[in-house]
Amino acid sequence: MKIKHLIITFFLLGTTFSFAQTSKDEQTVMQLSKDKWQWMADKDVDKLKDLFDNKAKFLHMSGTWKKDEELEIIKTGSIWYKKATIHDSAIEISGKTAIVWNRITLESIVRGNEAKVEFTVTEVYQKQNKDWKMLALSFSSVRDTHQIKK
Repeated sequence: MKIKHLIITFFLLGTTFSFAQTSKDEQTVMQLSKDKWQWMADKDVDKLKDLFDNKAKFLHMSGTWKKDEELEIIKTGSIWYKKATIHDSAIEISGKTAIVWNRITLESIVRGNEAKVEFTVTEVYQKQNKDWKMLALSFSSVRDTHQIKK
């Protein structure tokens, strides 16, 4: 009888720890995602350089490029991500991979032209040692009525 209680107690503790860990990881990645938009608006390429994995890819409406190109675009203001208003978010974590979906209104300046566009942005992160690194960011143009399924 005591063994049975002991097994149940360890099972419940392990389950609770597992949920707490996932919740902490979700909070961490969601905060990184939110911070990323501010760093992009501030053109803070030093913080973004640390966040973006060296093999990261970025898919925009006008093309796809790698980390160094994205950082240069942000630094020079070729695309200035002035303000991202997040309307809805969702996250799923599987192992060391996190996928974040943000439905945003992006106010930007693209090659000198002001733009205000509704997007759903998909971000892929991977836990490397103790840090989360962004592997991919993809913009999808959507209607303002689009909702992210949770």
